[in-house]
Amino acid sequence: MASFSTLSDIDLDKQVAALSKELAALKKAVSRRGGAVYEDGRDAALDTYSDLAGRLREAMPAIRKQGRVIERSARDHPAVAAAVGLVVVGLVASLLFSRR
Repeated sequence: MASFSTLSDIDLDKQVAALSKELAALKKAVSRRGGAVYEDGRDAALDTYSDLAGRLREAMPAIRKQGRVIERSARDHPAVAAAVGLVVVGLVASLLFSRR
C-alpha cells in the first residue's frame, strides 16, 4: 500500500480552504453574470412590449372601424355569417385532430 506521509493534514486543510475561496469567487462571478443577463432580458421584453403597445394604440381606430363593418355585414347577412362561422370551426377542429 502506498504511503501518504508526504501529505500532512495541514497541507490538505490549506488546499481545501484555497479551493473553497476559489469556489466562492466563482459563485459570485456567475451570480453577477446571471443578474446582468436577467436585466438585459427584462429590458428587451419591456422595450418590445412598449413598442407593441404603441403600435396597437395607433391601430385601434382602424381595428374598431373594421369590427363595426364586420358586425354590420353579419347583421345584414346572418346566413353567410353562420356559414363562415361553421367553416372556421371546421378548420380549427381539423387542425386540432390532425396533430394527434
